[in-house]
Order: sequence, then structure tokens, then C-alpha cells
Amino acid sequence: MSNHGKDQIRQMVRSRYKEIALQGVNQSSCCSSSNGSSISSDFNKVSSKLGYTNHELSSVPDGANLGLGCGNPQAIADLKPGEVVLDLGSGGGFDCFLAARQVTETGAVIGVDMTPEMISRARSNAENGGFTNTEFRLGEIEYLPVADNAVDVIISNCVINLSPDKPQVFKEAYRVLKSGGRIAISDVVATTEFPLEIKNNLGEFYAGCVLGASSIQDLELMLKQSGFVQISIEPKNESKEFIKDWVTGANIEDYIVSAVMKAVKP
Repeated sequence: MSNHGKDQIRQMVRSRYKEIALQGVNQSSCCSSSNGSSISSDFNKVSSKLGYTNHELSSVPDGANLGLGCGNPQAIADLKPGEVVLDLGSGGGFDCFLAARQVTETGAVIGVDMTPEMISRARSNAENGGFTNTEFRLGEIEYLPVADNAVDVIISNCVINLSPDKPQVFKEAYRVLKSGGRIAISDVVATTEFPLEIKNNLGEFYAGCVLGASSIQDLELMLKQSGFVQISIEPKNESKEFIKDWVTGANIEDYIVSAVMKAVKP
């Protein structure tokens, strides 16, 4: 894909999430269609389907949970007090605030998002919630505003599929992780080739977390080529139950599934 094509995708995604940040659009996930269809206007109900507990949902500031994502990455990250966590595509800060409680005041959480409106929303949420160990930085996950060897754990929730340059995302992830650092990511993976009617509808299906999904084999290769070891990508077939509602009538659950992605920097 040309640099122009990659930039077009980034602009399309940024526009979509600017709208969500400003309006708090009712979504069933990051992948809901822009026509507003959703399984519920209750973001907590949506998130409970993704694996969040009632305690987690009640422990974040109002406005942090936008009903986005395809899993619960901080639940699989085995976070410990004192660790530094980086969230790729942090949105309104939902996963960051959950991670912040786990790493305690001795740790820190950095959220990176390319949408200024999301960064503003997350910073406001942090202030309203009294979170002093979170920081939100504007930037692209392909070019992280984070120093080398600075992070213990990287989490992300249904965001890497939106990148038009995934190998660069994993190279950057490797760069900013400390030796022995790890990734714990929830994202969608492609289980079979997309039909033409989906491929030809880039506007709806890329920003909707569908067309950007890569196969498990491709993702494993990207991670390996970036230097990661102990690579594990585990599909969650039960996720089809909520994926089917992301785009009405498209049967996208036949082509993608949520997965848990883990790897370690040696």
C-alpha cells in the first residue's frame, strides 16, 4: 500500500473516532456501523459481553467507557504494582484507568491515541476520576511518542487492526518495551478471505474493525520479524456472538473473530 493510501486510511479512522469522542455515539463496539446500529445504548452492558466485570465497569470515571473494543486486555496482562503500562489507541481512557488501579500509584500508565478529541476526553476523565498515574499522549501507534526501553507492558483493545502498517506497529512496540517486557492485546483476526462486497466497501468496513484484520499466521510472522518470542495468538470463537452485531446483515462473524495476542521481548 502506498504512503498516500495509508494516510487516507488514517484520516478515515481519525474522523470516525473524532465523531465518537465528541458525541459519545451509541456503539456496540469499535466495529459498529456508523448508522448507529447497536445491540444496546448501555455501554456497560456492551462491555460486560467483552469480559469486563461489574466491579471494573463501576471503577472508571463517567465518560471513559465508550463501549469500544473486542475484549478485556488488562485482564490478561497480569499487571503488577510498579509497572509501566502503555495502551495503544487509548480512546477515552477506559483500559488505562483499569490498568492504573492494578499498577497502583507506584506504577504508571501511558495512553497513546491519534485523535485529539479522544486525548482531550481521556485527560478530562483522568482529572474527574482523580487519576494521577495516567498520562495521555497524542500520536500514531506506528510512531510512538515513547522512549526506548521505557515500558513493562503494552495493552491494546481492537486497535492494531485499524493500522495500515502493522509491521511498523510491532517494531515500535518492541522498541519501547524493556527487556523482558510483554504485550497483552485483544484484537480481531481474519479467519478466511473477505468477499468482494466487503473488500469493495472500504469506508464502512476498515474503520469498522473488519477489513484491517490480519490472519493469525501473518500476525505471528510480523511479531517474529520484530524480534518477539513466546508468541501466542488464541482466537475466541465465542466472540462471534457479539461480532455478528457489528454490521447488520453482513455476516462478518464468518470472516473475523476476536483473539488474545501475547508475546515477550527477550
